[in-house]
Amino acid sequence: MEIIKWLWECLKGYRIRMLLGLIMVIAVSSFHLINPYISGAIVDDVIYGGKTELLMGLVLLMVGATLLRTLLRYSYQLNFELISQRVIHKVRMNIYHKLQELDFAFFDKNRTGDLMARMTGDTDMLRHFISWVIYSTVENISIFIYALIFMSMVSFKLMLLLLILTPLTAYFARKMSKKIRPAFFELREQFSRLNTVVQENISGNRVVKAFTKENYEIEKFDRENDEYKNRNLDIAKVQEKYIPILDFIAGSLTVVVILVGGLLVINNSITMGELVRFNGYIWMMNGPMRMLGTLVNDYQRFTTSADKILALLNTKPRISNSEHVVDKDHINGTVEFRNVSFSYGDGDVLKDISFTAYPGQTVAIVGPTGSGKSTLISLIGRYYDCTEGEVLVDGINVKNIDLKLLRENVSVAMQDIFLFSDTIEGNIAYGVPDADMEQIISAARAADAHDFITSMPEGYDTIIGERGVGLSGGQKQRLALARAILKDPAILILDDTTSSVDMETEYNIQKTLKAISRNKTSFIIAHRVSSVKNADLILVLDKGRIIERGRHDELVRMKGNYYQVYMHQYGDFDEALSREVV
Repeated sequence: MEIIKWLWECLKGYRIRMLLGLIMVIAVSSFHLINPYISGAIVDDVIYGGKTELLMGLVLLMVGATLLRTLLRYSYQLNFELISQRVIHKVRMNIYHKLQELDFAFFDKNRTGDLMARMTGDTDMLRHFISWVIYSTVENISIFIYALIFMSMVSFKLMLLLLILTPLTAYFARKMSKKIRPAFFELREQFSRLNTVVQENISGNRVVKAFTKENYEIEKFDRENDEYKNRNLDIAKVQEKYIPILDFIAGSLTVVVILVGGLLVINNSITMGELVRFNGYIWMMNGPMRMLGTLVNDYQRFTTSADKILALLNTKPRISNSEHVVDKDHINGTVEFRNVSFSYGDGDVLKDISFTAYPGQTVAIVGPTGSGKSTLISLIGRYYDCTEGEVLVDGINVKNIDLKLLRENVSVAMQDIFLFSDTIEGNIAYGVPDADMEQIISAARAADAHDFITSMPEGYDTIIGERGVGLSGGQKQRLALARAILKDPAILILDDTTSSVDMETEYNIQKTLKAISRNKTSFIIAHRVSSVKNADLILVLDKGRIIERGRHDELVRMKGNYYQVYMHQYGDFDEALSREVV
């Protein structure tokens, strides 16, 4: 019932058009009665009655009725197709809007291929249901009822005899429906898995080729493709079991008519023309009874797809504006962590984190892989919410700051760099689409990217491939950095954004960042000591805890974890210390 209510809501704006179309379907379905009726008249009045002058008029009437029915049927088919396309357009937009609302945690747990299946295969099943299944169901029900009424007018007893067989049709159709629904659910799940394999293979094709894993990927796809074939065969097995039964019941009606109807003609209970007419109505009934299996299949396909679409549309984002949003139109950038802990659900990632960063300060975060560095900075823009403690910006819990305002004032150059299939200019200006060329070039210069951009054939108009294909790792990092800088935020977060650049480029970037960050609160995650040594505060993380904090020279003198990293990168301590701490 929930699915039907949702479908009715989707049809908002098109309901009257849909109802008028269904009325037209019911009316046009009555045209099927004309040919059987005229056939009976030809037998009784022309062949047996000798009224040959009626033949031409009756034949023309049959031809005219068939042409008119075909024309009208085409009209309402076009109507339902137009409705379905407009509804699907709206549903796809709703799904896409929902995907924009959902947070990092949702995408962490859901496969890309699965989400793509919602936008493609599942929505197409909804289109098919609106454009064909609905009107076909009404059409076949109408034809069945018309046939029953006119059969009863010819011979009520013969009609009742045939009607005894119809409960069998309903019984087997219901059994098929129960067995085929879970099969369709498994099919949709497997379709999602197949989509995921293809999507990952295409996105990671360079890794595949670098490790010569083509055969492995082919085998992996073959397994999933084979499973998809098996799920389709499972559905076919259900259909093979029940559809022949439904066809047999439908076909047996004609046999009953010929046998019993023939006896009625011999006994002069009905005329030969009435038997022909009755047989024509039987053929009318045959269509709906044979179509029942197909319609049940398509209905179950629709409900399975609709369930998945609804599940997505009903998903609530974990992170949204609270009911107690503070009235604030500007963010200065003071960031405070108070006893913050965070867990993904399978153990703490961050434990009891506390520190404060002020505008104009740079906070560096260092530590081994998996220590929680990227998670920590993700809490500032509320990409995740802490499970304990508070994250405050300008003294206000981030949960009470308007989410759009907060994120407009936080700019992140993420570790996992993503560049769109667009021009270099479009990628840099992604966060500030109305930025002028002078601002874009200034941001590129700050990221030390201007020179390599201008050396490219099309300069800033160069189109780069998906995920920045065609650029080196360092070039992609510098474009991501330029994108973050152009936003001119109150809080600037750089997640290991200079790891792929050479030392000279890093030095130039650090010098420029120092100049543009005077009024910003900056966070830098890095593995190189050279990237963090000038920070106002360095936090050393290990297993989700801050184990050391201080400035570079203080941490070196402590001879703790930071000192060990420093030694690995700079070698002899005494010589390094004379260069750095004198």
